[in-house]
Amino acid sequence: MKEYKYKMLISYDGTNYFGWQIQKNKLTIQEAIQKRLSKILREDIKIIAAGRTDAKVHALEQVAHFSFNERLDIKKVIFSLNSLLPDDIRIKKITEVDINFHARFSAKSKIYRYHIFIGDIQDPFSRMYSYKPNYTLDLDLLKKASIYFLGTHNFSSFANKQYTGSAVNKPIKTIKRIDIKKSNNGIILEFEADGFLYKMVRNIVGTLLDVANKKLPLDMVDKILKAKDRKKASPPAEPQGLFLVKVLY
Repeated sequence: MKEYKYKMLISYDGTNYFGWQIQKNKLTIQEAIQKRLSKILREDIKIIAAGRTDAKVHALEQVAHFSFNERLDIKKVIFSLNSLLPDDIRIKKITEVDINFHARFSAKSKIYRYHIFIGDIQDPFSRMYSYKPNYTLDLDLLKKASIYFLGTHNFSSFANKQYTGSAVNKPIKTIKRIDIKKSNNGIILEFEADGFLYKMVRNIVGTLLDVANKKLPLDMVDKILKAKDRKKASPPAEPQGLFLVKVLY
C-alpha cells in the first residue's frame, strides 16, 4: 500500500496549553490536532513536530508531519481541521512532501524570538506574549553577553534535565545569530541555530537578563558555558515571551 507524507504549518497561542507534546491528563497542542485529524481521516494519526515547545510558549509557524495511505484533498482537510480546532490553534498550510521528509530531522535551522516589555505599565493585551522585568536592563551589557553564545558550543549548561539524553548525546549546537531589536514597547531577542536543547532559549535569556540586571558579571557567561553544568546558569526566563517563528529546511 502506497504511503503519502504531509507537512503542516501550524500557528498557535500557547497560553492555555501544557506545551506541544502529549502528556497524561493535560491539554497539549499535539493532542488537540491529532484528535481532530484522526476524526477527519477516520484513522489513528500521529503527528511529529520540528520541536517541542514548552507550556505557554507560542508558535507563529510550527512544522509537523504525518503519514496517510491515501492522497488527501488538502483544502478540505485544512478547512475541516480549522473548523474543529479551538480558535487558538490554526492550520496555516498542508503540503504533500517526499516520503523521506521529517519535520525534526530534516530541519536545517530554527528561529525563535523572545519578547521583553520595557516600560512602567504593561498593557493587558501584551502580558501573555511578553515578559516584563521588574528591574532596569543595561542593553549594552545584554548585547555584550549575547556575543558569548554565538558559534558552536556545548550548551549542556543551558539544557534542562527532562531530556537529559538529548543534552548528553547531542549537546553541541551552533547559534548562527542573536539579533537584538527594538519594538514599540520593548526589545525582541531573535535566535537562529541549527537546533536547540530543552529550554535552551529560555535558559540563555534568563542568563542574559541577569547580566543586563548586573546580577551576574559579564565574564561569568563564558565560565558558565565551559562548565557544562545546568546548575551554574540562571533560572529560565518566563515562557509567555517565547515564540517559535520559523523552521528552515
